[in-house]
Amino acid sequence: MDNLIQWFSEPFQFEFMQRALWAGLAVGAVCAVLSCYLVLKGWSLMGDAISHAVLPGIVIAYALGIALPIGAFISGLACALMSGYIKENCRVKEDTVMGIVYSGMFALGLVLFTKIKTEQHLLHILFGNMLGIQDFEFTQTVTLSLIVFAIIIVFRKDFLLYCFDRSHARVVGLPVGLLHYGLLVLLSLTIVATIQAVGVIMVVAMLVAPGMTAFVLTKQFAQMMWIALAVSLSSIVLGILISFHIDGATSACIVLVQAACFVLALTFSK
Repeated sequence: MDNLIQWFSEPFQFEFMQRALWAGLAVGAVCAVLSCYLVLKGWSLMGDAISHAVLPGIVIAYALGIALPIGAFISGLACALMSGYIKENCRVKEDTVMGIVYSGMFALGLVLFTKIKTEQHLLHILFGNMLGIQDFEFTQTVTLSLIVFAIIIVFRKDFLLYCFDRSHARVVGLPVGLLHYGLLVLLSLTIVATIQAVGVIMVVAMLVAPGMTAFVLTKQFAQMMWIALAVSLSSIVLGILISFHIDGATSACIVLVQAACFVLALTFSK
């Protein structure tokens, strides 16, 4: 029993582990709540698209000497708005539009990444560096996460009706267009807040796995959000602990725990 208690408590004796835990819980909470709407709306690929589309903005921001999150947000938002506009004004299906837009922007980011001489920290945007997050990055990540979380909770019923039945939302008088682009903006902000902790590659799983795990366990949206929160937050804690004891990549361990939770939930639901 003492060994088990020590296994849980030993990592959090270090300040950098405590900072990683709080940052992870912040992004885990907002990703869990948002993932429920993305799964319900069928926008899982949208999170993938925006997370990859932020790369050119990050590289350009570094080259211009401005804050990387500013470039990431502008680039991600441009991808989201471009995808939404093309979808609304042509016959091409939404998944095809997102595939074309995000592939093109990610390719542009890779070209810029190889041509512009950068320091090591840009690689952390790709793969995450939760244990090495600095004070400014920690404050920025937690602040953005709390803002997005609060907005989603306040307008949760409007977003739910829009994601479940867009036509019904329009009939009852909800601003469907505003909700559509508002959700895209919130998704962009979430990705900007998350990439510094878990990286571009892992943020997709953070935005899909909790909601999908909850989706296979319940048919009630309120329960779905609570289950997603529980899965996401517990995965953050367990992933950080496992990464400390095996000396592995923190973000990868978190995603592996979330994948294991989904497999267990799928097995249980069957």
